[in-house]
Amino acid sequence: MATNCYVTFPTIFYAIRAESLLKQKDFTFKMVPVPRSISSSCGTALRCACPDLSKIRQYLADHQTEMEGLYQLEEDGFKMPIVKELQSDELQ
Repeated sequence: MATNCYVTFPTIFYAIRAESLLKQKDFTFKMVPVPRSISSSCGTALRCACPDLSKIRQYLADHQTEMEGLYQLEEDGFKMPIVKELQSDELQ
């Protein structure tokens, strides 16, 4: 079972800003389409390892980058993924 964390953004502007900022640092991430299990709207999300989510969130917040939501997805092949919306106080 694969577990990844995702950050969604209110607009594509903030997604592009996040990508630009994070490329300047040593963060491991990938910009991906928002998974349908998170939202049916189209858009771009940032996928990262869950242990890195807290640092990434703080770095983006420190650089005035708005985020819409933080999510953890557990995916197991073709089964419906398990989605958990995370609150800032749940981050490590």
